[in-house]
Amino acid sequence: MTARSSLTVVLAAGEGTRMRSSLPKVLHPVAGQSLLAHVLGAAPHGPGAALAVVVGPDHAAVEQEIKRIRPDAKIYIQRERLGTAHAVLAAREAIAGGADDLLVAFGDTPLISAETFARLRAPLRNGAALAVLGFRAVDPTGYGRLLVEGDHLVAIREQADASAAERAVDLCNAGVMAFDGRRALDIIDKIGNANSKREYYLTDAVAIIRDLGLEAVVIETSEDEVRGINTKAQLAEAEQVMQQRLRKAALEAGVTLIAPDTVYLAADTKFGNDVTIEPFVVIGPGVSIDDGAVIHSFCHITQASIGKNTSVGPYARLRPGTSLGDGARIGNFVETKAAVLDAGVKVNHLSYIGDAHIGANSNIGAGTITCNYDGFSKHKTEIGEGAFVGTNSSLVAPVKIGNGAYIGSGSVITKDVPDDALAVERSQQTIREGGAKRYREIKTKGKKPKKEG
Repeated sequence: MTARSSLTVVLAAGEGTRMRSSLPKVLHPVAGQSLLAHVLGAAPHGPGAALAVVVGPDHAAVEQEIKRIRPDAKIYIQRERLGTAHAVLAAREAIAGGADDLLVAFGDTPLISAETFARLRAPLRNGAALAVLGFRAVDPTGYGRLLVEGDHLVAIREQADASAAERAVDLCNAGVMAFDGRRALDIIDKIGNANSKREYYLTDAVAIIRDLGLEAVVIETSEDEVRGINTKAQLAEAEQVMQQRLRKAALEAGVTLIAPDTVYLAADTKFGNDVTIEPFVVIGPGVSIDDGAVIHSFCHITQASIGKNTSVGPYARLRPGTSLGDGARIGNFVETKAAVLDAGVKVNHLSYIGDAHIGANSNIGAGTITCNYDGFSKHKTEIGEGAFVGTNSSLVAPVKIGNGAYIGSGSVITKDVPDDALAVERSQQTIREGGAKRYREIKTKGKKPKKEG
């Protein structure tokens, strides 16, 4: 077995199909992350691993996503789409570096794992020149077939060129390959375009390797793992597979999912111990939920930090920038955004808390609104520790409410309230005896009574 330490990964992230969308295909999301982000996360990285990503021209958004996930990546442009081998050779400079291994992958296979990439490289240590990733297809129609003799791959036959016997083969080509990096460039350079489309197909490398007297092998994985995405239906199928993975991982980590199939998670969701998630909860990217927290039914949470022993919902929406301290309570029909709620804060129902910081153990009454937007800019509301804000209060930001302050119900607060002060802002209530009767008489004068029902 030969020691192999250096690796070049060439990831083809060209556009391909657009899936009837203005969004580049590889930027469509699965479990809150782009297809491309999933593959970049699984691709080998660290000492000795160089990453080259091939993109189409004028795809600045794709390039930004690459740099966000893998700042170490070098980006190459494929200006013409002339087949898979042509795409790989767009990164000729990276391949020519002569790393021990060359791994070729694609940006639209979000379910592939780091473990599979590692398994694919293993035969190279034993002298193979090429390892091809394959899968057993339930319906192999349309896939290239992997034709093997014993442990050796002898050909990849496209559907159109396959005989009846070859079409009966269910071992199919996933497209992902690992080459002996020292021979890779010479092999790929030999690929021609003598086919009906005049394109350069990476699958032709198998025949070239055999002509050179070298060995090609197959490494098998599940069909789910190598699902490529070309349609919105396939995107939905990949989402379903990913959600099942994430739910299983959460359950194995000790999270209580009362009705797992109704809960949607993001790939980066972090859970503490003894977390409970009730049915019909959607968790988007950037969410961490600490020990003992309970997320009640019908909540939607994105880019939020939830502390220990908190309670959220039901029917709550936590938007980006929300941070809940230990023991905080967010009740039904409460929305938060860019809001820091310290330990023990209670916002139990029917409130909007945006661009705010609420001190520990404060109580925010039902119907309270932080009026953070004046039509031009956002402004901040600051509420001290142990404050009490009565029902149906409007806090017009920018405004500060001191520690231990008390806001009377129905108030519209436009000025800062000192510590331990009581603030009430209401118009004077007036009562006109018989006024309701006179009003009804005026409104119904000359009109016939309405019939019931």
